[in-house]
Amino acid sequence: MVMQTPKFEVAVSSFLNHLTIERGLSSNTVQAYRRDLFKFSQFLKGKPVEEIDSEVIATFQIELKKTGLSPNSINRMDSTLRSYFKYLNTEFHVLNPTTHMQGSRVARRLPKALSVQTIMSIINAAYRESDPISLRDQCMIELLYSSGARVSELIGINLNDLSVVSTDDGEITTLKLRGKGSKERIVPLGKFATKAIDDYLVRLRPTLSAKNSKTNSALFLNAKGGRISRQSAWNIVITVTKDAGVTEHVSPHVFRHSYATHLLDGGADIRVVQELLGHASVTTTQIYTLITIDKVRESYAMAHPRARG
Repeated sequence: MVMQTPKFEVAVSSFLNHLTIERGLSSNTVQAYRRDLFKFSQFLKGKPVEEIDSEVIATFQIELKKTGLSPNSINRMDSTLRSYFKYLNTEFHVLNPTTHMQGSRVARRLPKALSVQTIMSIINAAYRESDPISLRDQCMIELLYSSGARVSELIGINLNDLSVVSTDDGEITTLKLRGKGSKERIVPLGKFATKAIDDYLVRLRPTLSAKNSKTNSALFLNAKGGRISRQSAWNIVITVTKDAGVTEHVSPHVFRHSYATHLLDGGADIRVVQELLGHASVTTTQIYTLITIDKVRESYAMAHPRARG
């Protein structure tokens, strides 16, 4: 029996279900795949799946470059198409036209890290005595830096993800984070993060929780008592950074970069940092070592008499 090739939209729906159910990808990741495939669908203008060959793919890549998309964005689109047609090849025996796809060259960019002083100024600026909600904002920013959490991980924290563990050195507060692909990791929290959480839980969260009749297990709540959104977390970071007088562009992810960089600067083993960040491969973590090497090179060039020509 010959398997019938599904229509493009049906195949996309099947693929996205596969990503959600079988691969367990987050809703944000699945939505990114959906957007990429929608853009590809617009380019196809109704062309059947079985008529998509390597020439069609190459033409699509050229069109993407004409629109001024960055190499990173084009490579992400290429990755989406590779995954999509690999799935179609496995499930429906559709010829995979992406086998010889050429990626766009991307200049290596080092992650941006803020100085410790800049981060402290942002954390301090987050709390405003006249505004109780700022206790939550300060706690969120403190956790971004103290745990290396992604913003999606931060807003996904539940109350029962916090634990206290007894060790030979005393009690340590730990936090469970759910990363990409629903992978979980446990990170320790220092006294500043622990205090920020305690202050928020005691002085503000009960008030926010009382505004919502439904039981909410989320750690961070919005003004209506529901789980705070990703967009709100972004807005909090942007607003507080501006209040701190920091002119650099700061996103929630910059705190994660700073967390990794400062750990390595302080002498942490790269394998430990890999575990704390939730990286599947140490290769991903190694890019942070380039930042510290640059700092060493700069210090050497400025300080050593034989480094200056």
